[in-house]
Amino acid sequence: MDIMTGAGLTFGMIVIAMMVFMGGDLHMFVSEHAMIIIFGGSIAATMIRFPLGAILHGLPLGAKYAFTMSRLSARDLVDELARIAEISRKQGPVGLEKVETSEPFLAKGIRFVADGYDLEFIRDNLERDRDNFLMHLDEGSKIYRAIGDCAPAFGMIGTLIGMVQMFANMTDPSKLGPFMATALLATLYGALVANLFCLPIADKLHGKLLDEETNRTLIIDGILMIRDSKSPALVREMLLAYLPEKHRHEEGEPVPA
Repeated sequence: MDIMTGAGLTFGMIVIAMMVFMGGDLHMFVSEHAMIIIFGGSIAATMIRFPLGAILHGLPLGAKYAFTMSRLSARDLVDELARIAEISRKQGPVGLEKVETSEPFLAKGIRFVADGYDLEFIRDNLERDRDNFLMHLDEGSKIYRAIGDCAPAFGMIGTLIGMVQMFANMTDPSKLGPFMATALLATLYGALVANLFCLPIADKLHGKLLDEETNRTLIIDGILMIRDSKSPALVREMLLAYLPEKHRHEEGEPVPA
């Protein structure tokens, strides 16, 4: 679980709730008309921008990965692949059949090596799997960013509609307050949807995409070296190149100047 996403959303909602209740009650900040224009308009614009398949894949995948972390870090993957290379060198590919890992993509590569598939098949299959996953994750990021981009715009549209209605009823003072509230709440809803939810999630997904690209490429290279019977030491040294310099050394080991 990526606790920072949940903690940030919870803290943001607490701050907004505190400001709402310090100045009145919740009923003052509820407007069905503003909700319709924000959520209805944002959904409609997103449907126009993206095909149905992208929305059906991107939204749930994005929601899932915004709140979850990779099971293994890049450093953990280097250690895990070096361990697997050691097993393969001592016991051969058959020895990999009993290897267990919490990373599904790595488990798939281990199974390919254990089953004796050739190098090109393993490379093509894993790279295709990686590229499809990254494409769907990128779609999720773009969809959330698109909603975050258009929500404030529809908030402004709701504000303009409310002001038109307000000015059209200047002769009836009893209607001015509700129309003005609708106008302002539309802007408020649009800003909240964009800046507390959608845009932060889009940025989080972009960061997760970069991490997953590094991790899965690292796994592919490691699996190919294991399939090619490279030594565990060589596997480790080659894969350490994927890590930042400060993460290439064990804790307590001095980092070269």
